[in-house]
Amino acid sequence: MPHAPQHADVADDVTAELDSALRGGPFHVALRAAIAARGLPLQRVQHHLSRHGVKVGVTSLSYWQQGARRPQRPESLRAVRALEEILQLPEESLIRLLARADESTGAQRPAARTYRSLVAASDVLEQLLAELDCPPDGGLHTLGHHERVRIGARRELAGRESHHIVRAHRDGVDRFVAVHHGDPGCAPERMAVHALDNCRTGRVRSHHDTGILVAELLFDTRLRAGDTFLFRYGVEDGTAGVSREYVRGFGPAGGQYVLQVRFDENALPARCHRFAQHSAAAPRSGRQELALTGRHHSVHLVEPRVRSGIVGIAWDWE
Repeated sequence: MPHAPQHADVADDVTAELDSALRGGPFHVALRAAIAARGLPLQRVQHHLSRHGVKVGVTSLSYWQQGARRPQRPESLRAVRALEEILQLPEESLIRLLARADESTGAQRPAARTYRSLVAASDVLEQLLAELDCPPDGGLHTLGHHERVRIGARRELAGRESHHIVRAHRDGVDRFVAVHHGDPGCAPERMAVHALDNCRTGRVRSHHDTGILVAELLFDTRLRAGDTFLFRYGVEDGTAGVSREYVRGFGPAGGQYVLQVRFDENALPARCHRFAQHSAAAPRSGRQELALTGRHHSVHLVEPRVRSGIVGIAWDWE
C-alpha cells in the first residue's frame, strides 16, 4: 500500500501549527510559524517589506519572531500590517495578537487605544501633515511646553491650552503645526482652534474616525537659526464622552514639559496618577499617585527634560 510523501505530513504539521498560533498567540510564535509556513528566509521577508515601502532590518525581524522584542513604533506597526499580506495571513491577525499582548501587560489602562487604532491614526496623521506640506522636521526645537487640560462637568475633555517655548535650528521657520488627538468618540470637525499669543490660525484639517485634528499656527515673523520664540494656542473640544486620561508623546528628546489637568468642581475624580511608557506598545511604568489641589481641583506633572516616549496622567471616577 503506497504511503503519502513524508513532506506532505510535515507541511500539514506546519499549517496546523500556524493555525493554532494565529488563534492563541502569542505574536512571536504566530510570526515564526507564518514565516516557516511560507518557507521564506528573513532576507526575503525584508525584501518584500521594502517593496511595500517599509524598512525593517533582518535583526529586528529575528528579534520579533524570537519574542525578544515587540513591534512598537508606527513604522514597525505598518510593517506588521504588510507582513499579514506578504505571509498571506488573515487581515488583522497579527495586529490582533499584538493588541491582546498589549492589553495583558496594561490591564490598568481603561482608555488605552488598540494597536489597530494606533496604526490607523499614524497613517492618517501622516496624510494630514502631508496636506499641510509639513516635513518631519519643522525646524524647531522645544525648550519648554506647558500644557493645561480642562475636564468638564460631564467628565469630558473640554479643552486644552498649550504654551510653547521654541528655538529655530534653521532659517526661515514661520509656523508650527499642532496636533490634537481627541478621546474615542470625539468629533474633530466640531472642535475649534484658537491662536492666543504671537501666532494666528492657518489651515486646519481633521479626520473623524481617528479623532485627529491638525492646525497651522502661523508666526508674525520668520525665525533665523538660533532665534527663540514664544507662542500660545488652545483647542476647544468637549465632543466625546467620559475622559479617563491625557497622554503626550515625544519623538526626539526635548526641553521641559509640564502637564496640568484641572477638573470641574462638579466632576472630581476618586484617584489620579502619573505614568510613563517607552512606546505606545510598552507596559506603563513610573506610576505615582497625584493629590488634587484644594481650591483649583488640579493635578500636574513636571518632566525637566523629556525623552522619547510617552508621559501622561490618568484618573479613576469611582
